[in-house]
Amino acid sequence: MKVHKLTKTVFALTLTAALVSCGGTDNKQSTSADSERGAKDQQKPVVYQVFTRLFGNTNTTNKPWGTLQENGVGKFADFDDKALAGIKELGVSHIWYTGVLHHATVTDYSEFGLPGDDPDVVKGRAGSPYAVKDYYNVNPDLAVNPERRLQEFEALIKRTHEQGMKVIIDIVPNHVARDYHSVSKPDGVQDFGVNDDTSVSYRRDNNFYYVVGEDFQVPQDDDYQVLGGMSHPKADGEFVERPAKWTGNGARKAQPDINDWYETVKINYGVKPDGSYDFPRLPPEYADKDYQAHYAFWQDKQLPDSWYKFRDITQYWLDKGVDGFRYDMAEMVPVEFWSFLNSSIKMTNPDAFLLAEVYNPSLYRPYLHSGKMDYLYDKVGFYDTLKAIIQGRQGAQALLAEHRQVLDIEQHMLHFLENHDEQRIASADFAGDMNWGKPAMTVSTLIGRGPSMIYFGQTVGEDGSEEPGFGDPTRTSIFDYVGVPAHQQWMNNGAFDGGQLSEAQRELRQFYVQLMSLNRLPAIVAGQLVEVNNSQPQQVVSFIRQQGEQRLLVVANFAGQQQSVSVDVNASQGNTLLGTPPEFTNNGVTIALPYQGVSVVQLGSNH
Repeated sequence: MKVHKLTKTVFALTLTAALVSCGGTDNKQSTSADSERGAKDQQKPVVYQVFTRLFGNTNTTNKPWGTLQENGVGKFADFDDKALAGIKELGVSHIWYTGVLHHATVTDYSEFGLPGDDPDVVKGRAGSPYAVKDYYNVNPDLAVNPERRLQEFEALIKRTHEQGMKVIIDIVPNHVARDYHSVSKPDGVQDFGVNDDTSVSYRRDNNFYYVVGEDFQVPQDDDYQVLGGMSHPKADGEFVERPAKWTGNGARKAQPDINDWYETVKINYGVKPDGSYDFPRLPPEYADKDYQAHYAFWQDKQLPDSWYKFRDITQYWLDKGVDGFRYDMAEMVPVEFWSFLNSSIKMTNPDAFLLAEVYNPSLYRPYLHSGKMDYLYDKVGFYDTLKAIIQGRQGAQALLAEHRQVLDIEQHMLHFLENHDEQRIASADFAGDMNWGKPAMTVSTLIGRGPSMIYFGQTVGEDGSEEPGFGDPTRTSIFDYVGVPAHQQWMNNGAFDGGQLSEAQRELRQFYVQLMSLNRLPAIVAGQLVEVNNSQPQQVVSFIRQQGEQRLLVVANFAGQQQSVSVDVNASQGNTLLGTPPEFTNNGVTIALPYQGVSVVQLGSNH
């Protein structure tokens, strides 16, 4: 009930099924050009996701449903040079500043012309970052001076660039806040829905879908109380919306269910209620064409109004210095729109970093090849399998088998162990031990050429155990004002020196520093994957990454105890880069791996 992405309705399922056909079934193999480009760059992308309003918060109160004044909030200014240097130390190339855009929040900023939103259509007190209410400004919570919040974010972009890292922000094309209203839009820009014909449920150039003749009703649930039952003048079980709009996950009722994304409304991209399309189709051969060809294709077409609105939004942020975007629930938006949007972005910045949240494996290739995405989450395949291995529900050999399913696109698949939607590794419901991050992150990072992602607090064992209010323990809440205890220990009241960390936490962070430094090695940047057998395939993952003369052996122990393992490799010597040194024998390599242990070895000459 308290998670942003919940049960999809019939519309969402119909739309997803229809989208499968949009981009063809191309199975392109990775090319030598990809390898050469990666080797030249000498840095595999590493994304650091940070929930921006929590990063710099030093307040440790953590009162459930607490206000900003009670529980505190972090600011853009907290990302000073020391903080950014600490992030950079992890080998980070891109910082994904999550929750930057101005989204619906109960917190009142009326003195700046920004009254608080109705808590009946806000999740939590701080609000979901995925209920954007003004695409042309940023969250006032994050500014020392809310009147200058945009300038403070522009200064953060500049500081991030000066530290040698690039900036990613969220774009959420599938839905906006129920009460979207931009107070900062440039001249000539009109809000979503201003010109909609609300007498019909659908029209191509309407921005929203409508429940004609019915008023919106706030969802009701006996187990949920707005703001935890605390009093608020607007918490009256009513929100005026005439006529009601379809809810963000596609629910078509005037009164959505409490498990629907009721705080948001669905954007119309020219997909009719029956799932058919009201825009030109992208020819299948465009799966093999570059972004310039895609851009040219759309120039003489008549397209739905929402397409142009999001093109203008992304161009606005590119002009501000943003280097890329993470797209929320991309699979619920047609592939053709992504071709249009991403090609326009690439025409402005060919190096823009475009990452999409797509969970349906049958859509991976269409969204990459026809939708012109750079990267997709490898969640349903890789992450879910890795989590099952840690929890003892699958054998270790399942991971390589899962990875084989995406070998033709592996350089486009982003790996992670934590993000704002997932449970913390150290939480009781995931692994219950922060050190499981060692074997898991080693394999996740080194198995492929795609980017790796680290979530703030992950490297010091944050367990997400606080009781925040709307959010659930085990995940660091994105809906509430909270402090993040283990992260606060590293932050050390703004010193960002790890001064309050335990010895075990320091050791874990140093492990991550060493591991992520390997992303500059040619075999990791652009090398081939070679699977190698080991004597404990149910409990140990082993493989080689190879580029030219460089061969890196990676072995990770997922057993619940120390494990001695023999690995079938042809080498007589090697240099240990991380973890336990091996013993070389005539029959291969033997390694006494400790519990949660790893070994990364640069192999020497062959026999």
